[in-house]
Amino acid sequence: MEHEQTLPAQPEGEETAARRPRAGRRTVFLIAGAVVLGTLAGTVTGYAIQYDREPTPLPPLAQQTIDQPKPQAPNGSTSTRTINAGRWHATDDALTKLLVEAPSGAEVRYSGTLSPDEFSADYYKKPGGGLSGQIGHSVRRIAAREWAQDDRNFVKIRLFQYRDRSGADWYQHAHSYMNEKEYAGNPGKDLPGVPADFGHLWVDSAQRETAGYLPTKSARVIARRGDVVMELEYMNNRGVVDENEVVEIAKRQWERL
Repeated sequence: MEHEQTLPAQPEGEETAARRPRAGRRTVFLIAGAVVLGTLAGTVTGYAIQYDREPTPLPPLAQQTIDQPKPQAPNGSTSTRTINAGRWHATDDALTKLLVEAPSGAEVRYSGTLSPDEFSADYYKKPGGGLSGQIGHSVRRIAAREWAQDDRNFVKIRLFQYRDRSGADWYQHAHSYMNEKEYAGNPGKDLPGVPADFGHLWVDSAQRETAGYLPTKSARVIARRGDVVMELEYMNNRGVVDENEVVEIAKRQWERL
């Protein structure tokens, strides 16, 4: 006789315990979904309400109008400098005003501005190439002053202003030829009183003698401040150069820039 097979009965409470976690997870998911939907619904409702409202005006300013100076007609005292006084720099004025004064009793032979072609024609062995270099590096203006003292010492000071510092840096470092015998014949040295790499001094190693003429000796200084380069040429027609005097003139000129 076949016996009826029956599964063992689960103890009471086990089925409930096995199913509870699954039901609990569904409850959590339902609650989280409701929270998300509620947040979205609230946000949309808020935007809809705000969209239909009239803009809220800002509170009035404490000072409705700001006092400004009344425009005035130009007159003798009006200039670009007075309008832009806060942004004005010494080198924005006439460049000739920055030139150091000639010593008392000296004969001033020239004082004023030079065009790039005038300077190039007098300075370079190949004026065309020199002029091309100046224009290519955006020279803005050149000022010069020359004087003679006691018919022995002859001084030329030139100021070169460029569009930016790169042009000034070019001219400052374009004097490597001074090492050659035809010129100073030595590498020169830093200009005393001026930061290193911003000023250099050369004094001729030897006198220059030409039949029928007095012996001469020269010195040269190149120094830069910002977009302006100063160049000092000093020549003595007795074959003697007072280096201290050259340095003193150069320092006074550099300090005016």
